[in-house]
Amino acid sequence: MLAAVGLSDLAERLYTDLVTHGPATAGELSRRSGTPPDEIHVALGKLAAQGLIAARHDDSTRPAADPARPDPAPAGPAPPAGPGPTAPALPGTGTGTGTGTGTDDTAPGPPALRYSAAPPAVALEALLAGRRHALRQAELSAAALAEAYRAATSDDAHRDLVEVVVGPAAIGHRVEQIQRGAKRELLALVTGQYDVVPADATGAETEAVERGVAYRVVVGRHSLGAPRSAEALFEALGRDQRVRVVDQVPTKLIIADGSLALVPLTTPGDAGEPAALLVRAPGLVNLMTILFEQVWAWAQPLGLEAGLPVVGDAPAGEPVGTDRRILALLLAGSTDQAVANQLGLGLRTVQRRIKAVMELAHAETRVQLGWQAHRRGWVED
Repeated sequence: MLAAVGLSDLAERLYTDLVTHGPATAGELSRRSGTPPDEIHVALGKLAAQGLIAARHDDSTRPAADPARPDPAPAGPAPPAGPGPTAPALPGTGTGTGTGTGTDDTAPGPPALRYSAAPPAVALEALLAGRRHALRQAELSAAALAEAYRAATSDDAHRDLVEVVVGPAAIGHRVEQIQRGAKRELLALVTGQYDVVPADATGAETEAVERGVAYRVVVGRHSLGAPRSAEALFEALGRDQRVRVVDQVPTKLIIADGSLALVPLTTPGDAGEPAALLVRAPGLVNLMTILFEQVWAWAQPLGLEAGLPVVGDAPAGEPVGTDRRILALLLAGSTDQAVANQLGLGLRTVQRRIKAVMELAHAETRVQLGWQAHRRGWVED
């Protein structure tokens, strides 16, 4: 599983062993894994180079003296030469008498190295961060190459009008370019689904606001219940962006300075890579701007009160005259037929006008209509 951060299978098994069983020597790891010592040392060296393990000398690995074995006798004078046969030399002594000053096999040697694992949460996260950065750079390079290829193969007469952008990396790069290039205003319709471009993932939005670019954003009402989208709304409101809420956003859309637009060509459920259309043609950009302004006019403003996002009053439109009386009777508990009898209207007329009021309030049920009516001040409390 750790091959993605550059670990071999053996290195991963050794690191897992050290994490699970604690510090160990190379010999212990070799015996437990059934791997030759030479391969163990190579793998340990790579783990140490990546900061995943540390080594220290362990004095407990020195051979202990045998208390049952007497100390060797001090060396005495050499025996006189005689004609008799010479005693055979004994291993490890260098003399034929066994009382010489040769080296003892049990003499203590240098301490062994004991290896311990670095905390995975720290060591592995550092490697993962490096890999993520490398992947991001690779994506940007791929997008730049794709742009170079498109520029070399596209017809110059049409290249400046529309451009098909394919793939999450290429779309994200275009979104970043649009925000970094905006000078006055950026308009956006947001569905709340960041499956291609996360909210302000590159910091380009923050930089644009700091340059004085005015943002107007419309989000779908369901975005208020999505944690990731809600967090993005908090950040947007904190940067003094103007945000409005509508029941349903027709499509994702970004327009910069009324001269450049980006709109998706695919939906999240489509097979294959996502694609978007980058539009420079003035007529098409103007059409998309009209769409945005219509959605903006229907949407309700979103603000912050006590640190929470609050939907404000609808910008325009409210029931008047007979419609207001119908609404008051409904909220008082009257049935449709009772309302029709009291106002001298036909039942279908009453139901048609109730439907019109529900559309005006952007309510899908009569319960929502009652809530909207009280919030908008259409009835007395």
